[in-house]
Amino acid sequence: MPANQTSQLIAGWPEESREAAQLVIDKYGEPDEATDTQLTWHKPGPWKRIVASRAFYEHNFPAPHIDSVESVIDYRVPPEKFDELAEFDGSIIAERTAGEVSARCHDEQANFLALNLMHDIVTGAKSVQQARDYYAKEFADFRRKKPTPYMEKLRFTPAADDSTDPDVRVLSDEDLEQAKREGEAHNRAAS
Repeated sequence: MPANQTSQLIAGWPEESREAAQLVIDKYGEPDEATDTQLTWHKPGPWKRIVASRAFYEHNFPAPHIDSVESVIDYRVPPEKFDELAEFDGSIIAERTAGEVSARCHDEQANFLALNLMHDIVTGAKSVQQARDYYAKEFADFRRKKPTPYMEKLRFTPAADDSTDPDVRVLSDEDLEQAKREGEAHNRAAS
């Protein structure tokens, strides 16, 4: 698509989300899936998928901007780290069962930054406050045209094997059968 030409898929979107989606289209081409409300690319670049949404969210960390482009990777976050990630950045989304983590921001560079810092928190390389401080510094350095190593690429390798976490079973087949019998007995008594 020629530069400065908006994809027809997003022509009717609000300017904020249209601009963000167009950045992804310009880099990765037309999406693999498209609906009226979102575009999805499967396995573009280093990502498991990218989703650009018509909906956008105002986000004030580290400075006011909008979030509408989500970059997803396979990554297992230990349950005890979820609170720290939520404290770090509300646009980090960790899905334990699916074994995925994503960052939703305005562009791919900010998503690299957020996910690299997520990894630093999970591995203990940075505290939440250190990650927030570094995010603000690199975000400002990007505007200053200074080096921004955390915004260039993922600085770690996403999970290559199964990152899902199906959790631990607590009800046996016998427990479920007993519950079913009790439910049937309850229904008969109520009739």
